[in-house]
Amino acid sequence: MTARVLLPWSDLAVPAELEVAYYDGTGTPPGDLDGIEFYVLPYDAGPEPPKLIPRLPALKAVQALSAGVDNLLPLIPDGVRLANGRGLHDLSVAEHALALVLAAQRDLPRWFRQQPAGSWEREHTRSLADCRVLLVGYGSIGRAIERYLNAGEAEVVPVASRAREGVHGIDELPDLLPTADIVILVLPDNPGTRGLIGERELAALPQDALVVNVGRGTAIDTDALTTAVAEGRVRAALDVVDPEPLPSDHPLWTLPGSIITPHVAGGSDSFYPRAKRLVEEQLARFAKGQPLVNLVG
Repeated sequence: MTARVLLPWSDLAVPAELEVAYYDGTGTPPGDLDGIEFYVLPYDAGPEPPKLIPRLPALKAVQALSAGVDNLLPLIPDGVRLANGRGLHDLSVAEHALALVLAAQRDLPRWFRQQPAGSWEREHTRSLADCRVLLVGYGSIGRAIERYLNAGEAEVVPVASRAREGVHGIDELPDLLPTADIVILVLPDNPGTRGLIGERELAALPQDALVVNVGRGTAIDTDALTTAVAEGRVRAALDVVDPEPLPSDHPLWTLPGSIITPHVAGGSDSFYPRAKRLVEEQLARFAKGQPLVNLVG
């Protein structure tokens, strides 16, 4: 019997053994979902596509295109395999993290504001070189960020959920924060990470430290961060916030020392070709009954 798969794109190389239906996350899903065994979730399509998972009685495997899948775990039925998009976003997020760091350290927003007026006012800025950077969240994205930071001759201090050789544990943050010029967060959203950086942690940072977040906005207490930036104690460069999006009148949009981008770190041109290769590999494996890669749990 031919296995049915539900895919977000129509330009994929699909093995002849598989029957395909398509759903890109917009509009109405296909009507007949009973035979779907393998579901590739559309990327960044909002909350609706995951809601299909419990409606697929024949489901055997789900492929997510994000690295973090904590929000999907409660929806996955017993016996259904879940694979994530580990590796797809590494370089894209790493590039964006570096861009945020450099924009903040070299004061690029200031120069951009001067440009329309033709102003040539000059001043020396901060640098990345020789900064001590806490890299909190040391998975594949964290390691990609580390490579860029090493190229910039920063001192990188990796921090993960548990200590191991060459990597600090997250329980060491109280001792590490007072030594940091820059903190980069690359954390998922789960009970152990929510509110990790709050008033006490921000107060522990040196004056003028930079807090960068390219993981999930819930890792930072937004009210505490807003107060710290407003008081000029720390600076912030954020691709993710909590809530997301921030209200249009939220102070973080306009405070000096705050840079915000709208959760775009993973969405560069490098994503689709890499995602396409991963999905095609998974389809080939599924058709042949071989183990999938990137399985969670």
